[in-house]
Amino acid sequence: MRFLKLLVLYAGLAAGANPAVADTNALFTLAEGDLAKLQLHGESRAVPETAVTDADGNAVTLSDYRGKHVLLNFWALWCAPCVKEMPSLERLDAKLGGAQFEVVTIATGRNSKPAVDKFFVDKGISHLPKLFDPKMALMRDIGGSSLPLTVLIGPDGREVARMKGDAEWDSPAALAMLRGWMSGS
Repeated sequence: MRFLKLLVLYAGLAAGANPAVADTNALFTLAEGDLAKLQLHGESRAVPETAVTDADGNAVTLSDYRGKHVLLNFWALWCAPCVKEMPSLERLDAKLGGAQFEVVTIATGRNSKPAVDKFFVDKGISHLPKLFDPKMALMRDIGGSSLPLTVLIGPDGREVARMKGDAEWDSPAALAMLRGWMSGS
């Protein structure tokens, strides 16, 4: 199967496809395991400017992250797969987070600040932001319907892919894919 996917990629390149787009498409197309659920968009999509709030109650929008590759994750304390994947998101941000990349987590729905604070302490989460979308407005505006939902946003502020369900975001395959995505755009 992998050979067939590579053959299609190289055939597209030979036919004159944009190599940067083809390389990015190949990175996502060749994803395996949990990451096989990742859905690459044919064309990037605008993201809404719906505000969420940080732990201090300040408004935050996705445009605040423009210029970075963003792995945006919608989660909730009551969502078992969300809780399961949070430590891998923490490790991912610890490994790749910085000037070019950031994991942005948004507690959507009813998640009290004290309960989220306790969860972060109990799980040793210190790299991820505490953002809140209590009325699920951003989740709804971005077209989300289930948790966890992960959206990849390029430095231009546009969505390039999304995935429903949890994943091991710090696995060697995920790290390779995300590094390739960052170097290709």
